[in-house]
Formats: sequence, C-alpha cells, structure tokens
Amino acid sequence: MKAHSERLPSAEVQDCFRRLRAHMPGRVERAKGPKGEADPFRALVACMLSAQSRDANTRLAADALFRLADTPQATLALDEAVIARAIRPCGLYNAKARNILRMAAALLDRHGGAVPTTRDGLTALPGVGRKCADIMLSFVYDRPVIAVDTHVFRVANRLGLTRAPTADCTADELAARAPRWALRDGHFWLIQFGKAVCHARAPECPTCFLADLCLWRRAN
Repeated sequence: MKAHSERLPSAEVQDCFRRLRAHMPGRVERAKGPKGEADPFRALVACMLSAQSRDANTRLAADALFRLADTPQATLALDEAVIARAIRPCGLYNAKARNILRMAAALLDRHGGAVPTTRDGLTALPGVGRKCADIMLSFVYDRPVIAVDTHVFRVANRLGLTRAPTADCTADELAARAPRWALRDGHFWLIQFGKAVCHARAPECPTCFLADLCLWRRAN
C-alpha cells in the first residue's frame, strides 16, 4: 500500500469532522480522567502508567498502586521498589516507578501538591510528555484539545487531516486545522473511528463513511 504526501483542503477537513460527529460517539457526561479517574493526581499517575501498556494491565497496576498511595505525599513515602512491584503489570515498571516518585516530588516542591492545569506546567513534570498532558487537559480539565494517541495519529495522517511525522507534530497540526467546534470532542471521534473502522492492519475502507475523502484510500 502506498502512502500519500498531501493534506486535505480546509473544506474537506470540515466535512470529515462533520461526518465523524454524526457517526462516532463523543464525550459523555460521565467521562472522567485517564482510566476512569476523576482526581487529577490519580488521573496523571494512571496516564503515566498507560505508556506502552494495555488498558487492562494499566488498570491492574493503577489499582494496586492506589491501594498503597493516591496522593503525592503518600506516594513519596513509598520506596521505589515497592511502587515498581505494585505496577509491574503495566510494564516498564522500574522507569515508571522512578518517574512517579520524581513527579510527586515536583508537585510538592513547585505546586504545593496540586496538579498543574496548563500544558507547559504538566510537561515540565518528570515523566509527563505532550500526549499525557493533552489527555489531562481534555479529560480532567475539559479543555478543547485533541490529544493524539496511537489511533488518532494513524487516522489523522491516513485521512489527510494532517501530514506529520510524529504524534506531537500531529497534535500541532490538528490544533491548527481542525474546526474550533471539533476540538472538544475530536479526540473521542477519532479514537472511536480508529478502533471501529480505520484499523491499523485491515481498515474497513469499502464501508467507511469517509472513504471518498480519505487520501490514503485515493492513493491505493
């Protein structure tokens, strides 16, 4: 299959998002933070644990850790080895344990224990990257941000909404090219579309409601 090297024009970007809004579920009132956590600290920890981890394993790791500690102060009272053992199901547990302790210390040192509410404040924390920060902004703080995970990165670049080499660049292009009204729910529409229709290995192009707009489909 050939890749494409173009971007959809603005009018077709608008059309894509209108169709996504019509066909895909958006944010629901019960939407909470990452892995169902409404509390900002717990949500941030869960987001950090989710890196390169399946949802079920992330949930196991988060539940085990939160039984031991679920505040910055309580977390800092734990040994790194204890945290690593608790979060073992999510993989990369040694590095994640170290980053969780460093993040908790930074919250107490710089923010009085509160989780920042800006992208710059979040990404300044140890172990917190752009994707995690944007997920926090979208899910926890209800900001109009399209967080870019694996599904959103694939779908946005395959359709031609963006043409970007990295997730961070994709996030920047979506922020610039998506219509303002789509920013709040765009992450939800794109991720559900990626899971239900635009699969990584076998996208359901023949029945896809965006097939006539998709640049990847046109190229193949």
